[in-house]
Amino acid sequence: MNIHEYQGKQVLKEIGAPVSPGIAIFDASEAKAAAEELGGPLWVVKSQIHAGGRGKGKFIEETAGEQGGVRLARSVDEVVTFAEQMLGSTLVTEQTSDEGKVVNRLYIEHGSDIETELYLSIIINRDTSRVSFIASTEGGMDIEAVAHDTPEKVINFDVDPATGFQPHHGRTLAKALGLSGQLAKQAGKLGKTLYNGFLAKDMAMLEINPLIVNGDGNLHCLDAKISFDENALFRHPDVVAMKDETESDPKEVEAQKYDLSYVALDGNIGCMVNGAGLAMSTMDIIKLYGAEPANFLDVGGGATKENIVAAFKILTSDDKVEGILINIFGGIMKCDIIAQGAVDAVKEVGLEVPLVVRLEGTNVEAGKAIIDNSGLNVISADDLDDAAKKIVAAVGG
Repeated sequence: MNIHEYQGKQVLKEIGAPVSPGIAIFDASEAKAAAEELGGPLWVVKSQIHAGGRGKGKFIEETAGEQGGVRLARSVDEVVTFAEQMLGSTLVTEQTSDEGKVVNRLYIEHGSDIETELYLSIIINRDTSRVSFIASTEGGMDIEAVAHDTPEKVINFDVDPATGFQPHHGRTLAKALGLSGQLAKQAGKLGKTLYNGFLAKDMAMLEINPLIVNGDGNLHCLDAKISFDENALFRHPDVVAMKDETESDPKEVEAQKYDLSYVALDGNIGCMVNGAGLAMSTMDIIKLYGAEPANFLDVGGGATKENIVAAFKILTSDDKVEGILINIFGGIMKCDIIAQGAVDAVKEVGLEVPLVVRLEGTNVEAGKAIIDNSGLNVISADDLDDAAKKIVAAVGG
């Protein structure tokens, strides 16, 4: 689960990391009061979307001005002008689609005197099953280019969970950031603070770019990008409350209400499957026969008829879907429940695209009988290979 920068700054402040004062606004009418409360002489007005590269981004609307999604303001009036231009406008960055994302909120932050820009992030290293620090002296908007062109300038190291963050990790971090003296001590302290917060909050990724040395000679977190392990969210209701559903695909939001695992893709064949491995196999074989899956949808092993109806509605709500493949191997999940759910869903929402159903496993004969007796135009398949060929052929592949 991702959160916005201003929310990430709240989390960093809670765990004791140094951040600038700032105020989030949702309407341009709030900009003047926010700027006056923060005080000048310099403010930073930041678009809040779940995408990087905001500073170099461009707005689609001409009324939003020619500057990017992060702007420096040198007066209260300028803060207000930027807020009026940016809120409600569509920002396109290197990490969005060409359609961009609508800016529904801004973060107005007190301007900082920047001496040096550094890069620092913490992730889960899947290869070592440990928390890993990534640091560079080359912070700022072009860190991707640094990693590509001069990888030797990007240093990473793991922390053993048995020991936690130790003084030698702090020295390694300081060296990677090119810091010495009091700044090296600050780096060690900050590294430990962030490591402990990373674990306590069940983060999946924490990126501070840039981490700066400010005019007072202190380390300061000027940006914050944080994502959390969704499997651990039940432990953090405060984090769940930060979720911005406008940043998610509406179909994915709806799927979560029914405990469905759904990810939208760019293809034209909707897939309803039980089990992640079976879902991956189904998507692979669709591609093998020349078509593209429109989604990953795992209804799980304990889905009810209501879950199946909800899943079917989600599939049919996608305008890109030109055909649907239901591929169920019944173990705990019974084939007759899947079949009845599919039939009820078709009767409720209609069926305007080809539907291929392949059932196997527990109560498979009962499931097939339900479909055969439904009177619906459903294509039956004997196995996965047969199902994939039939649905690809049905959509003209």
